[in-house]
Amino acid sequence: MAKILENIKVSDKIYKLVIEGKFHGEMGQFFMIRGWDDYPLLSRPLSIHDKNNESITFLYRVEGFGTNKLTQLRKGDNIKLEGPYGNGYPTVKGRIAIVGGGIGIAPLLYTAKNLKNTVKELDIYLGFTEKEYLTDEFGKYGNNLYVSVGDFITGKLEVDKYDYVFTCGPEIMMRKIVEMAKGKNVKTYVSIEKHMACGVGACLVCSCKTKNGMSRVCKDGPVYLGEDVFYE
Repeated sequence: MAKILENIKVSDKIYKLVIEGKFHGEMGQFFMIRGWDDYPLLSRPLSIHDKNNESITFLYRVEGFGTNKLTQLRKGDNIKLEGPYGNGYPTVKGRIAIVGGGIGIAPLLYTAKNLKNTVKELDIYLGFTEKEYLTDEFGKYGNNLYVSVGDFITGKLEVDKYDYVFTCGPEIMMRKIVEMAKGKNVKTYVSIEKHMACGVGACLVCSCKTKNGMSRVCKDGPVYLGEDVFYE
């Protein structure tokens, strides 16, 4: 169990949860989190949004009963988290674009923070449906920050400029980015979102189809080479 330091609303249905403690975790990994005893039965998978020596931060969107219960937690309340789980974004060098859409920006802040001083160039692209949020935080880490509200962020992206594109967000956005990179000397990495039950690959609830067959997103992902994933 750990203590909540902050659980605040940052935009419509979007909350930032800060938990006290020193936690391990790589960019793109996630934790299974629960702030209740019995119902709902399953914990909620949340990717690492940020982390330092004193706390870990998660960004989540209210979707159903479980995330609704998370919003009711207050500073000082106890919360249980297990992890980190999964495979995250690789450590690379060169020119990198980070592209997030909606709540898909959640794992990308910590990713940008980790890459800032190790890559040649880091540009950040963030797309929102109605209103932007937390863009100032992202602006600290990129050479350039591009924001789109109510339009496709992929319209601002020139994949030819980069060696790698790291992305997370709506499937239609990630699929478009993978298509844009085809035939070019650009590697794409996508973070797949699926419903999860166990978080450790035992239950197969989060399976997705890849070039290598069915894959467990919680254990084999959530980050995959973009060209390896068969999008539904």
